[in-house]
Amino acid sequence: MNRWPRVGDTGMDPVTDLLFIAPRARAIVSPAGRWRTRALAFGLIFALPALVLGLRVSVGPAQAQARAADEAAARELAAIVGLIDAGRFNDARARIDAAAQQPGIDARERAALEFQRERMRRIRLDFTLDRAQAEQKVRAQIPDLTREEFDAWDRQGLLEAMTIDGDTRYFKRAPSNLFRLSAQALARRRADAKPLSAGPMETLNAHQREVRDAALERGYGAPRRVRIAQSLTVAADAVPAGKTVRAWLPYPRELPRQQEAIRFLASAPAAHRLAPASALQRTVYLEQIAQAGKPTRFEVGYELTVYGQYRAIDPDKVVPAPDNAQTRPHLGERAPHLVFTPALREFSRKAVGAETNPYRIAQKLYAAVDAIPWAGAREYSTISNISDYALRAGHADCGQQTLLLMALLRLNGIPARWQSGWVFGDDGYTNMHDWAWMYLAPYGWLPVDVTTGRFDSPDPQLAGFYLGGFDAYRVAYNDDYGRDFVPAKRFDRSETVDSQRGEVEWEGGNLYFDQWDYDYKAQVLTTKQ
Repeated sequence: MNRWPRVGDTGMDPVTDLLFIAPRARAIVSPAGRWRTRALAFGLIFALPALVLGLRVSVGPAQAQARAADEAAARELAAIVGLIDAGRFNDARARIDAAAQQPGIDARERAALEFQRERMRRIRLDFTLDRAQAEQKVRAQIPDLTREEFDAWDRQGLLEAMTIDGDTRYFKRAPSNLFRLSAQALARRRADAKPLSAGPMETLNAHQREVRDAALERGYGAPRRVRIAQSLTVAADAVPAGKTVRAWLPYPRELPRQQEAIRFLASAPAAHRLAPASALQRTVYLEQIAQAGKPTRFEVGYELTVYGQYRAIDPDKVVPAPDNAQTRPHLGERAPHLVFTPALREFSRKAVGAETNPYRIAQKLYAAVDAIPWAGAREYSTISNISDYALRAGHADCGQQTLLLMALLRLNGIPARWQSGWVFGDDGYTNMHDWAWMYLAPYGWLPVDVTTGRFDSPDPQLAGFYLGGFDAYRVAYNDDYGRDFVPAKRFDRSETVDSQRGEVEWEGGNLYFDQWDYDYKAQVLTTKQ
């Protein structure tokens, strides 16, 4: 049965826009998924019985005073988030300082405020270029670039930028993203420039046909056995000598008929702790003592078998999803990244029109999100609402597209859930990737990879392969986003949504991406191996 969250519970279900806190106040969730105000708990405790049973609720003066304080704290945190999103960092910093001095503030509320301070730092690490630097990087690809061209692309929003306290800063990947977002810029690119990269499964090939043919009868097939080696290396002296460095590396869990026969090979250091298979973001936990002048390296290796997925869907057989324990947690909102904003509702209305068949609705939403061009992304922890960002930015990466599609599917009554991990190829190619699953009755859960999108093929099953299917060249590590690790992380994560690169901390705090590096290798094994 669906359960309501307790304070600090990260396993919450999607009733998430603080209906019981302040009118239309933004739902603020900590990066690890924790609610950072007590107000939701008060609202659920005191308002839910009245909503469900129609009872009148009365509270004493002390409770009313506490509730009012919580509502004020929620409004203040929402205001700070809004200031940061608007680039008003000085104002946000002043509000954080003032709020932190308020009497009665608890540890969770203080942590939420401090994370907003950290979020500003992370944004600055992403938006590192001034105009001259951004223009110089574009000119390296277009030697005869004119100022007028750069200005035109800038006005069109093709060069992601943020004005921070009056100073316009460009996203460090904006110059390279330009050539994915503008056909004109791509045509102007120097002839000897390195081709834009693409994964082996981003074009229709023999493997998708193999999966389709093998899976038609039972929904899965064409397996691949793969050996994974992943490492995380903390920079020398990032942690004082003698202090314990704690690391979490992603580790897959058994998913029947998707990934099976997982075999742990080794870790460095050898002592390790595997999270239980029930952990939705499963990890292997490792510790080491930092040594002066030396990097601290963590490694893990394992093998598993991955199966491709495919189901042929007859739209006329599809009916609305049942309301049960399997579907209920994956419907509705889950702030801050799955919120049914007015803009999302309008986008859905235009995409869906008068369609009522769930599968055809999914096809329309898939096509609408697929039309948003892919571009390299900011760190997710810097974005206050990822699905809304994907809707407005004019571009999105795989996780941003996936969260947008999930929000749209849920808005239309189609259960949708997150999955993510790494993709790989026969030639050593690897990359992080995010996708989703949707529930269509009577077929059940079906994979959806909107970033790979629709292929240009006369065969409708292959053209729409990734709406109801996927390849066997992917390892899933996350069956939801923003969930707690086992053992729990003490400090907020570097990646607050996904878990692909790993996480690391010490007693002094979290170590962000600028303090460590990672590596991921995948070797496809032959049957003899």
